[in-house]
Amino acid sequence: MIQISHLSKTFTNPDGTVISPLKDVNCTIEKGEVISIIGPSGTGKSTLLRAINMLEPPTSGQIIVDGKDVTAGAYPLDKLRMKMGMVFQSFNLFEHKTVLENIIYAPMKLLKRSREEAVEEAMELLKKVGMAQKADVYPSSLSGGQKQRVAIARSLAMHPEVILFDEPTSALDPTMVGEVLSVIRQLAKEGMTMLIVTHEMRFARDVSTRIFFMNEGVIYEDGTPEQIFSHPVRSATKAFVNRIQKLVYEIDSNAFDFLQIRTGINRFCIKYNLAEKADVAYEIVKEMLFGLLPDLRPLTLRLTHAELSGETALDFMAEGIKESPLPDGNALASIRAKAKGIVEEPTVRGFRIKVLL
Repeated sequence: MIQISHLSKTFTNPDGTVISPLKDVNCTIEKGEVISIIGPSGTGKSTLLRAINMLEPPTSGQIIVDGKDVTAGAYPLDKLRMKMGMVFQSFNLFEHKTVLENIIYAPMKLLKRSREEAVEEAMELLKKVGMAQKADVYPSSLSGGQKQRVAIARSLAMHPEVILFDEPTSALDPTMVGEVLSVIRQLAKEGMTMLIVTHEMRFARDVSTRIFFMNEGVIYEDGTPEQIFSHPVRSATKAFVNRIQKLVYEIDSNAFDFLQIRTGINRFCIKYNLAEKADVAYEIVKEMLFGLLPDLRPLTLRLTHAELSGETALDFMAEGIKESPLPDGNALASIRAKAKGIVEEPTVRGFRIKVLL
């Protein structure tokens, strides 16, 4: 369906410096594939999507779509973009048009649909993304997740052969991410060809048929989700997919700022889409620091979240001790009722209590 050969893109800044987000990209995309493009920021993921539909014409290389070289200069770009829907980070809806008007505009203008046909199909698409009840409102009254679902419906209205998603959840409040990802999951089940730039590792693993790991302007590794996430070949891929987010506090005395810890836990949980765990984490930290371990100082408190496995844990670590500092008996009953599990284990420097959330 799409063949990309030796694709590169360079930009020259006003100060004369040259940036090359794409250096030598080569890949083939088949009909019905769902490809998630992952990798560190600044490695050319979004530039690749924009080059494929010629929003960013490449500096060199070829893009063959259905046997036609779209980089040769003679290929009509309006036809290319009718084949390829694009869903942006920032929605790009017309603010002066209602939700329904946003969706019917392109089919009427470009596909020459009658208004009746366009409205009928638009309402079906809005039902598909759960937004039919918002057909007559303006985008300003919608949440970010709702706007993105409308943007997806608008793209589908053009009957594209492939949809390019450029970080479709990056501009959303974490509580809104799930509603957009569920729509994309449904499209994947229906066989829509999609390329998705995303930082949602668990989503990429679950929904994709292939994963591109991009690094240093090239597709560093290309494989199935099982290959990329469970058996990566390149060390850079392994480091990226196994990344663990951390929040660490060193507690040296009882004069620590607990309010700062509570705020930090809330921010961490919201940032990594763990809002439902924030209150439980706070209650466990309070009970451990003030109830079960009031005299264990210094103490290192660490909140971690493994993006791939989805494991979230609280670690309470102390140096210089070899046995658990927790009291005997039923002291942990309250913690066990809140947690998924508790692990007590010695470390090289001391002892750790790990509470799984």
